[in-house]
Amino acid sequence: MSREVEDLNRRLLRARDAMDRAYAEPLNVRAVAAVAHISEAHFIRSFRATFGETPHRYLQRRRVERSMFLLRETVGFTSLGTFSRTFREIIGKTPSEYRIGHGPMVAPNCIQMWAMRPRVAAAEAPRLSSFGEAGAAVAPVG
Repeated sequence: MSREVEDLNRRLLRARDAMDRAYAEPLNVRAVAAVAHISEAHFIRSFRATFGETPHRYLQRRRVERSMFLLRETVGFTSLGTFSRTFREIIGKTPSEYRIGHGPMVAPNCIQMWAMRPRVAAAEAPRLSSFGEAGAAVAPVG
């Protein structure tokens, strides 16, 4: 492998890594090609020759893979109907209604988790937690 090919492959890998980090954002081929320090047209041709698919198709596949992971790992419901009903009971909206009114957050994950925690519905439900959320009702151990 020539030094030029090796250098191009390294730059394409950097561009692909940038796409992996920003998979949820709209694809801007010009910006991704700039990461590889080549023109848009050359980037698309080289990416396809190196990875076997266009940058757009690669990004689509990564998004589908990510959604498959989220469905498999984080929802925890085997029935879509049960998930929808439970979601509506806790949040007060169906998942579709919630998605329409809430775009993606651009904050660190720990802040997102704090902000997305249901509070209104939890305030109406009895407090069963012993992890501090129940306030002063839990006596210190000792």
